[in-house]
Amino acid sequence: MRDLEQRLVQAAEWEKKPRPVVSVAQPVDLRDPREYMDKTRLMYQMAHLAFATDSTRNITLMLDSVNSPAITVEGKAVSDGYHNLSHHGKSTTKMRELERIDREHMKLLAGLFAELKSHPEGNETLLDRTMVLYGSNMGNANTHVTTNLPVLFAGGGFQHGQHLAFDRERNYPLPNLFVNILQRFGLETDKFASSTGTMRGMELKRSA
Repeated sequence: MRDLEQRLVQAAEWEKKPRPVVSVAQPVDLRDPREYMDKTRLMYQMAHLAFATDSTRNITLMLDSVNSPAITVEGKAVSDGYHNLSHHGKSTTKMRELERIDREHMKLLAGLFAELKSHPEGNETLLDRTMVLYGSNMGNANTHVTTNLPVLFAGGGFQHGQHLAFDRERNYPLPNLFVNILQRFGLETDKFASSTGTMRGMELKRSA
């Protein structure tokens, strides 16, 4: 009961908190669907600004590849939409186009990480205090395989700079990572959905 009372008090204080004042120009939405990458960059910039001003503690972005048209990457048009290219049938031409899009996505994500890392928060950075989970619901979109999903996880005070690979045939479920995340939030839990424990190899950064 006391925990609930404290949360209600915190919620009330949040509502009375003054709106942040920033020197950033108001973002302008991009209307041309071909400017998909520029819009993704804009959304990342807004996410960084929202965290930096403590306007929210949680952001979810869905990069809608299914409905994306033939877009522009580095000033050059891609031959087809992402969804169609992802069903490449091992065509080298389509896979090259798909790689162009994926590389651009990684550049934009790296830009978000850099912005979060450049923003100080006490004796840490905003990236240290922000957990960023990035991934796909397909392990191989060409055949709609939903196992061995590619997932990037950054920030949150964890030790990064590593690639964790597991048994491709007898892998454990992705919700194991979610248990790590919940525990990092301070929740006393060892279960989430179909989890079987926590993800191996997830260590916290050592203090300097």
